[in-house]
Amino acid sequence: MTTIGLALVGLTLSALPAAADAKTEAYVQTNASEVLATLNDPALTADQRTKAFSVYMDKFTDLDAVSNFVIGKYSRRFTDAELAAYRKAFRDYALAVYENQLDDYRGKEVIVKDSVDRSATDSIVNTVIKRQDGKDMDVRWRVLYRDGKYQVVDVALNLDGNLIWLGIEQRAQFIALLDRSNGSAEVLIKKIESMTADLKASKRT
Repeated sequence: MTTIGLALVGLTLSALPAAADAKTEAYVQTNASEVLATLNDPALTADQRTKAFSVYMDKFTDLDAVSNFVIGKYSRRFTDAELAAYRKAFRDYALAVYENQLDDYRGKEVIVKDSVDRSATDSIVNTVIKRQDGKDMDVRWRVLYRDGKYQVVDVALNLDGNLIWLGIEQRAQFIALLDRSNGSAEVLIKKIESMTADLKASKRT
């Protein structure tokens, strides 16, 4: 399975402090459950489900912050037009990644196990997606509280026994490509569009 993905900052898990507040846990419980319900809704066609999922994830995640993170210093070097084009391409790609990864591990419910605070506004919530086939999946959500609201900025999935923070994986790939291409936004956008097309093609098959 691919380990491509998205998110915000790298995590030093060995230095995490004490438990996060109940509001952060409730936010993840409620919203992750609703995302899962969208993927499971038998009344929706595939296109309707993708559209509903995209709308919901736009609210659940801070995709502009994520897109800036995964290109690092280059987010300040792109022109406004280049940044807008890149963010559009990245949004399409990011939503395809989220849908494909979570759809592969579609389950019947999300249960919060515990949580930790990195700071007063930055928490990790540990959950498990319960599945009918018994192959439960551990998922960790990084949540920031800013401007009076919570948003998810990174997700870690247990893929083949390895805990993968999706944003870190993508950041390394994108920055390496930009370094090789002298910071070309056009090269990066074409690469992202190709990756998105590959994801959608694999989903159709």
